Amino acid sequence: MLNIHNLSISFAGEYLFEEITFKITAGDRIGLVGKNGAGKSTMLKILSGDQEADTGQIAIDKKARIGFLRQDIDFVEGRTVLEEAYEAFEEIKDLERKMEDINTQLTERTDYESDAYTKLIEDVSDYTQHYEILGGYNYQGNTEKVLLGLGFKSEDFGNLTDTFSGGWRMRIELAKLLLQDNDLLLLDEPTNHLDIESIIWLENFLKSYAGAVVIVSHDKMFLDNVTNRTIEISLGKIYDYDKPYSDYLVLRKELRDQQLATQKNQAKQIEQTEKLIEKFRAKATKASMAQSLMKKLDKIDRIEVDEDDNAVMNIKFPISIQPGKVVIEAENIGKAYGEKVILKSIDLLIERGSKTAFVGQNGQGKSTLAKIIVNELDHTGNLKLGHNVQVGYFAQNQAEYLDGEISIHETMINAANEKTRSKVRDMLGSFLFRGDDVDKKVKVLSGGERNRLALCKLLLQPLNVLVMDEPTNHLDIKSKNVLKSALENFEGTLLLVSHDRDFLQGLTNKVYEFKDQKIKEYLGDIDYYLEERKVDDIREIEKVEKKVAVKKKNTPVVSYETEKKIKSLQNKISNAESKISKLESDIKKLDFQLEKNYEETISQTDFFSKYDKKKADLIAQMELWESLQEQVEQLA
Repeated sequence: MLNIHNLSISFAGEYLFEEITFKITAGDRIGLVGKNGAGKSTMLKILSGDQEADTGQIAIDKKARIGFLRQDIDFVEGRTVLEEAYEAFEEIKDLERKMEDINTQLTERTDYESDAYTKLIEDVSDYTQHYEILGGYNYQGNTEKVLLGLGFKSEDFGNLTDTFSGGWRMRIELAKLLLQDNDLLLLDEPTNHLDIESIIWLENFLKSYAGAVVIVSHDKMFLDNVTNRTIEISLGKIYDYDKPYSDYLVLRKELRDQQLATQKNQAKQIEQTEKLIEKFRAKATKASMAQSLMKKLDKIDRIEVDEDDNAVMNIKFPISIQPGKVVIEAENIGKAYGEKVILKSIDLLIERGSKTAFVGQNGQGKSTLAKIIVNELDHTGNLKLGHNVQVGYFAQNQAEYLDGEISIHETMINAANEKTRSKVRDMLGSFLFRGDDVDKKVKVLSGGERNRLALCKLLLQPLNVLVMDEPTNHLDIKSKNVLKSALENFEGTLLLVSHDRDFLQGLTNKVYEFKDQKIKEYLGDIDYYLEERKVDDIREIEKVEKKVAVKKKNTPVVSYETEKKIKSLQNKISNAESKISKLESDIKKLDFQLEKNYEETISQTDFFSKYDKKKADLIAQMELWESLQEQVEQLA
């Protein structure tokens, strides 16, 4: 499908990657991983054609269709959720417009015997056939299924996209890509704006996806569940294994250990040979032997060990002062935007030292309650912070608050006080901003690097309670592990909004699920919560099991060709049903016209010919429908 050969790209004289070569074939589920700033998003942009490489070639199958989920998207205002999602079907929508135009002409024209009229009938027949092949009678139902899977509700479908947050708009864009018949999907951090249930749905969708998929993600569990191949970009090179991420890490370590062992043995042999050369060189009788050994030494291929980029952040969240036993007390909290109620009658008690996770679908109020706690939103009800409580807040879009036009160092200096100003360079160093890096402008940083800077900036203020909203967005896997370790060792109180299962595992001791304006408490970590939710969903599991059991018992094995024929016939049945409905509606209108203005109507010279033709067409379509049904019954 895609052949990438000797690809190189550099920024400011430094290579992101140099002369790398790999292939993407049908069925590949590739996890593209690496540290923040390694070049993962750049690679996707090059593969999609959004950006050109400095050198190298990309050979693409001429018929290959590529879909790319970008981090930055633009929406046309004024469209509803469904209308925007339907934009995935450009060709189908174009055919609908053409068919509608021709049907309008056929209704208005009276030259039934003319060549032009015959041509219109032929055109609409051709368009209808092509429309059917493209799945025109199924696309609306498929669109609704995907939107529901990604967390939308049926009542959301008619709402304008302008009224949704950036995260929800990203879901619509993802839905459009999943609905298109692409041969290759390029997904740049698709889980960043998804809740846990939507991530699980997406995993199942991608597992059965017919095309190839390349995913940039820092969600280890998502990568393990979806991918069958891992490509890591590290220090300008790539490491490519036909394994999901966790298995790849094991193989990568084994390979490196083997290289180290082999290199060590070779070094010993070289050292022994060099000693012999020195020994023989001193004796004239052994000079020729020394020369022979030297030639042998020159021919040895020195074993190199793959370099590993092990630089990680060094984070510690010290608490400022010890707060009282109760740090947050909320009673009857409510929040609404106009008529839309987000939270209603929320009671919450957070005690000192507790570590709590907020989970649930986007739009259910997790971030809203976090903002209420840090006094960023007005609300109804009472919220009280405990004695000596000092809250540090990391917003979901914290990195967006950074000024792109100033440098990393200036960002920190502007936020520091007299006590912390002298520590700024050391703090930046612990977050991997070293040397001349601190003079870079914020706007050139990757998403993960901006998040690291925002985390570093957070430490400039005194705190004993941390409220963090999706802090792992854009962070690479190593950085997430460091952050998780720092939060595990944090002696203060943690309140964490996150959809990252792997990050949450073992980190919190209480989970609140947000659903239908309420919150529900689970006294355990994320694994306990998921177990409980499986119990809640047992009815759905039973439905699936019953369906499978019935199919195994009663359904004969049907060949692929037969399935294709049945599907084609069912599409034709849907087409016939649509035409029958339209013709019945047209005849009803003509009957009403005849009943209401009889004299005027019968005076129209073409009325009865039009009326009779509609009835004849209706009979023909009903006969066709009956015939198609019989064919399906014979094949099934």
